[in-house]
Amino acid sequence: MATHTIAVAGKGGVGKTTICGMIIDQLAKQKKGPILVVDADANSNLNEVLGVEVETTLGSIREEMAQAELHGSVPAGMTKQDYAEMKFSDALVEEKDFDMLVMGRTQGKGCYCYVNGVLKAQVDKYVNNYRYMVIDNEAGLEHISRGTLPHVETMLLVSDCSRRGIQAVARIAEMVGELELKPNTMKLIVNRAPGGVLNDAVREEIDKHGLILAGVLPQDETVYEYDCEGKPSSKIPETSPVKVALHQLMEDLDL
Repeated sequence: MATHTIAVAGKGGVGKTTICGMIIDQLAKQKKGPILVVDADANSNLNEVLGVEVETTLGSIREEMAQAELHGSVPAGMTKQDYAEMKFSDALVEEKDFDMLVMGRTQGKGCYCYVNGVLKAQVDKYVNNYRYMVIDNEAGLEHISRGTLPHVETMLLVSDCSRRGIQAVARIAEMVGELELKPNTMKLIVNRAPGGVLNDAVREEIDKHGLILAGVLPQDETVYEYDCEGKPSSKIPETSPVKVALHQLMEDLDL
């Protein structure tokens, strides 16, 4: 079965990463794995939402490899390809219900063409082993637009329930079109709506920008409480209003 890639995108602060974590949690509970989780947002904390410890990122390995190539310090007896595969395999975090890669960011300057090519090859190799690949993206969709990550079947755009939030996510939707990413499905999730109900003016703003609404998630204080207590917010009770709504949304999307 071909891998189904789900990409979640939205500006910071709208609850995108928490929703991404809950999607992963639900896929795992429904035994729809194996699942590859990719944290592609340099500012994200998806591992904390999922309750996973991460020791290294692909970005830090990418930097290390670029420096090794620049200074000729690849270990003796190893080709660059062997060295790359060894290092990148160290970045795959294996959990019971999913495996996880954290992209991270690269701080250095210079040409990363070779390393980027190796990274893409590694991700391509990994993804064929999974039924689902779930990607938490930054608003700029950098890794997808550069071709580092594979084609997206389902693009979920997350906004809060404000007009400005809808306008922001509409710009991301425009970017998807400009980059010709062509996901099979692209829909909007509106998060943190009081009582799970949208204001009529917000609905008008959604229609104005031609966005397709997948569903509305209610404001849920349990998410806030878990975050304050340092608990993985993806693990809130199944009866929590936001989880009930998200599960119905996923069923409607046939995920």
